[in-house]
Amino acid sequence: MITLASIADMQAWSDATRRDGKRIALVPTMGALHEGHLSLVDRAHGLADVVVVSIFANPKQFGPNEDYAKYPRTIERDLAFLEERGAEVVFTPTADRMYPPGHATEVKVLGITHCLEGVTRPTHFAGVTLVVAKLFLAVKPHIALFGRKDAQQALVIWRMTTDLNFGITIDIAPTVREPDGVAMSSRNGYLSPEERKRAVILSRALRTGFDLWNDGERNAARLVQSMRAVLEEEPQVRLDYLAAVAQETLEPVETVVSGTLVAGAVQVGTTRLIDNWWVTTDGKGEF
Repeated sequence: MITLASIADMQAWSDATRRDGKRIALVPTMGALHEGHLSLVDRAHGLADVVVVSIFANPKQFGPNEDYAKYPRTIERDLAFLEERGAEVVFTPTADRMYPPGHATEVKVLGITHCLEGVTRPTHFAGVTLVVAKLFLAVKPHIALFGRKDAQQALVIWRMTTDLNFGITIDIAPTVREPDGVAMSSRNGYLSPEERKRAVILSRALRTGFDLWNDGERNAARLVQSMRAVLEEEPQVRLDYLAAVAQETLEPVETVVSGTLVAGAVQVGTTRLIDNWWVTTDGKGEF
């Protein structure tokens, strides 16, 4: 495994690898790796010849009152994990390399960034699309992998990649969960033991809706109401949103059928958690 920090070195490696006819997969991360990230590395090995993992805590996607300063930095631990999982390259740019003095360009996706997460975090997705576009231009992958836990983010990146003709396949992998059902997230580490017990209510609520859908319920309002009822069992967990939307437009739907995303966000103490389930275009439900 090699570690590259400069964009020029990363591009040179990718150019040489492409000349050799090898297929490159990129797994973008902000570090503080957990099994969810590492499952993407494993999946990438089945989809490409070489795997690049980027580690960059992107300041542009954090709002002014968010947790950029306290976001965990565990680079030595992360590198050990990645070497164990067989990543060929780790790309570790710094903020001054990604955003040097005079940087004045934005990359924005309209419409689908203004709802769900975009309501509470209005600047978030502009930071995400900017950094992912820069990572794509540095790493030059054939395929990039994202987890479905951050479903809206993955769909926004797919839209950007399609609209800007990057020619990169976006693979959205299933959510990896803790034994109690909570979606794996670096932010789970912010929870106190008591908050961690409460946090399970989000996945339990979403699972209730998913099970009802599997039993034949398709009415979005009834499914959302059933999930809200479960969330109300934990009054110390504050609901931000819970919605059934079309994956392509993220507009609300009346019926949960193929191509629907059911997503929720809650506040547990000072920590904000998100989770979802969806129905693929072929009608298969995935939790």
